[in-house]
Amino acid sequence: MDGRVAVVTGASRGAGRGIAAALADRGWRVYATGRTITDSPPGGVAVRVDHADDDAVGELFERVRSEEGRLDLLVNNAAVISDELVSPKPFWEKSLALSDVLDVGLRSSYVASWYAAPLLVSRGRGLIAFTSSPGSVCYMHGPAYGAQKAGVDKMVADMAVDFRGTGVATASIWMGILLTERLRGAFAGNPEALAKTAEHAETPEFTGYLIDALYNDPELADLSGRTFVGAELAERYGITDEGGRRPPSHRHLGAPREPSTVVIR
Repeated sequence: MDGRVAVVTGASRGAGRGIAAALADRGWRVYATGRTITDSPPGGVAVRVDHADDDAVGELFERVRSEEGRLDLLVNNAAVISDELVSPKPFWEKSLALSDVLDVGLRSSYVASWYAAPLLVSRGRGLIAFTSSPGSVCYMHGPAYGAQKAGVDKMVADMAVDFRGTGVATASIWMGILLTERLRGAFAGNPEALAKTAEHAETPEFTGYLIDALYNDPELADLSGRTFVGAELAERYGITDEGGRRPPSHRHLGAPREPSTVVIR
């Protein structure tokens, strides 16, 4: 991998931890961040970072510059997700704290990208990947979550315009139902139900392998600024999930929006 270096935010658990582990498995040097991270993901370097603190984020990327002298990939995954998120109540009957996802989720991705951009551009080739979901186009968990995901997808499109000609690309990946530690724990004592759910789900590592393949795609520059359904991206690269499974596309929930080609400066 020629010493390629990645930063994966929100990697203490769930999707981020799986993505970091998959990238490390592919030979990446991975800096994995989290507020409560206590141990390194397999093959990664754990860094405790509160992504609500801009200065702490800046220190992270200065550390990467100092220790590695390069950055090739940023995966923006950090987000504040409340247990109350999946409540069927209307947004005004939920805690106002659910709006925090617009800070650590949307704004934090912008901040991390802002700090990462000079390092990526200096390499002449790089990728900023964002984790997203169909919630950007359909009603999912309420307006705060939807606005965050829609904002992420739009940010990818607009950053691609600014990166044009630098060799740095951007992409958003819609993940499916994730077989995280929390989901597996919810099926404790009921392996049959877990197996049935797993037929339509993805391991957290799955997205990490997709990001690695996307980075290595010789047509990366032409793919920049787009939002992809993860399961469909897997078909492009011939990637399967754990046990050779092919996770289904959830395009029936909505299709990624195609950004306008108009640029107004």
